[in-house]
Amino acid sequence: MNEPATTEQRVVSFTEMQHGTAADYAMLDGFERTHASGLADRLIGVLERLDDSLGGYQITRLEHSLQSATRARLDGADVDWVVAALLHDIGDELAPYNHSAYAASVLRPYVREEVAWVIEQHGVFQSYYYAHHLDGDRNGRDEFRDHPWFDMCLDFCSRWDQNSFDPDFSIHPLDSFIDDVRTVFARDAWDTEVIAAGPIVLVA
Repeated sequence: MNEPATTEQRVVSFTEMQHGTAADYAMLDGFERTHASGLADRLIGVLERLDDSLGGYQITRLEHSLQSATRARLDGADVDWVVAALLHDIGDELAPYNHSAYAASVLRPYVREEVAWVIEQHGVFQSYYYAHHLDGDRNGRDEFRDHPWFDMCLDFCSRWDQNSFDPDFSIHPLDSFIDDVRTVFARDAWDTEVIAAGPIVLVA
């Protein structure tokens, strides 16, 4: 039988979750909340590692991410879109075959619903620009033709993604986006007022 957890306890009393106590899970909840509060800085670290990621382009994946976010910022996009543009390819590091879903899953508890959806689908929409060169279907995005956020995803890829591989474009440095990332990920996860869908526009 498990001994009750004490206020000084730093590890759980169980070796199987089914035997955990209320005190165990209260303690773990505190650890998890503390860990979650550092998410923004861990994401900055993931972005930094993109500087030594997928090759072949004229710029690094980090530079592509910064260029996308810079374009969003210069277009007057709000912080949700700027941060989404910055993080849209973080899945390249660990989820190369479903990078869009990976990035969307990180963003979804903290941004408006349509922002997460666009990031989740941007890989399909982006394939319009290259899939036919690889004997693929460039029109996969047509599956979403009747979706209310179709045009937003179209515009995201056209304005901030497919054109953000330019080594001559003046990008804003990563440090200039840190406050934006911290602002978004300081929100309470799944706050219904935060994640509720907004106007059907990319920028005001």
